[in-house]
Amino acid sequence: MIATARTFTLLGVDAHPVGVEVDVRRGLQSFALVGLPDAAVRESRERVRAALSNSGFEFPKDRITASLAPADLRKGGPGLDLAIAAALLGSSGQLPEGALDGVAFTGELALDGSIRPVPGALAMAEAARREGLTALAVPEANGPEAALARGPRIVPLTHLRELGLLGGEEEPGPPAPLALEPNVNPGGLDIADLRGQAPLRRALEIAAAGGHNILIVGPPGAGKSMAARRLPSLLPVLSDAEAVEVLRIASACGRTVDGHTSRRRPFRAPHHTISAAGLVGGGTPPRAGEVTLAHRGVLFLDELAEFSRDALEALREPLESGSIAIVRAGHAVELPCRFMLVAAANPCPCGSGPESAECYCSAAQVRRYESRLSGALADRIDILVRVARPVAAEIGADEGERSATVRERVLDARARQHARLGEWRCNAEMSGRETRGARLDAEAKELLETGYERLRLSGRGYDRAIRLARTIADLDGSPDVGPEHVGEALSLRRRAEG
Repeated sequence: MIATARTFTLLGVDAHPVGVEVDVRRGLQSFALVGLPDAAVRESRERVRAALSNSGFEFPKDRITASLAPADLRKGGPGLDLAIAAALLGSSGQLPEGALDGVAFTGELALDGSIRPVPGALAMAEAARREGLTALAVPEANGPEAALARGPRIVPLTHLRELGLLGGEEEPGPPAPLALEPNVNPGGLDIADLRGQAPLRRALEIAAAGGHNILIVGPPGAGKSMAARRLPSLLPVLSDAEAVEVLRIASACGRTVDGHTSRRRPFRAPHHTISAAGLVGGGTPPRAGEVTLAHRGVLFLDELAEFSRDALEALREPLESGSIAIVRAGHAVELPCRFMLVAAANPCPCGSGPESAECYCSAAQVRRYESRLSGALADRIDILVRVARPVAAEIGADEGERSATVRERVLDARARQHARLGEWRCNAEMSGRETRGARLDAEAKELLETGYERLRLSGRGYDRAIRLARTIADLDGSPDVGPEHVGEALSLRRRAEG
């Protein structure tokens, strides 16, 4: 007898449908599993065998063949355990007729039959909705997360014995979806902790207002890392749709999901020893990297020049398109990665800076150090701000504006962008057509053309200067981009010779 159960496997951050077909027939006792299973799926045979025996079911002493369709899609993870067990029970006649119709299953089985949570429950619930299924059986711990998809009926299960309750009056009731955090100001670190450094504070405000990438260059102790870690306090909280999107990525990547959905934007700060695959994603099967975990948030690269050249160059596509395509033999995955890049670097290998009397770096060493950031990648960074070590009077001075005050100006600027570009889009995401359609007065256009020639900007740099000027105008509440906005934008662009 053949029975089929529906389930899903994760590829990147998306769930792909899988059909588990089980055939039980008389013959020499065996349990074959086919359909490109990985090691975790192959080991499910022993987990299913023990779980069935310890849950009061009979494990068939016959020839068992389980096929995972489609056969050319590699299946990974322990989440297929429950579907394999359900199909096996259906094939051996131990489940009521029709119990598997329109239902998908996901969950890892313990040897005693209890059902453990699995990553990617929200992505699977969304896939079940697209497939038109009527119900999705998930581990009880994954129930609130899966209910956020507002799709098929969610059936939370704690033990394998509960499979017999599906479709009956005693079926467990649907769980309440995860609650969204109130739409309040993000807590945590405050920009007021950064003493002095007025140009840096202004650059952070502009970056936050328009979603622009920023590079901070200065000696150790100047406040680069402190400033970068306080940037999220200036950003608007996630909308409902963005919060669910960020949760789906975090869940698919195996990160713990608590009892609520956070509205705080992700902040990722990988160490400079990270590989290119760890930063942008890779492997077989393809897995998400730090840029995807930073989606809708901030990616902070401290000591930028210490990252490998391969890792830095791999950032070029994500910064430009907001997504990255990873292609492997038999696999092609597109991962979302719309993030703000915040990078910090020393001015030279010793950190003091060539203009300092304490610097012992030769001119060749400085050029070699600066060349680690290629011109192609630097062209995708909208703001370059150079900082100096603060003087004692600045460190001992009263704190400056708090994040809440600056954030109000950022929210006002973002509101103007949303009205002009559409909800939850900012100036850094403007298309080429939208960029060229920005309203610049005659004097601003003339200044932009002069700056284009003198700073030797590329075509991309020209467009990014317009977007940056548009953000500065939004902070000023100006409907048109004036020469003062273009002038400040050009002063923040990285010069070709720098």
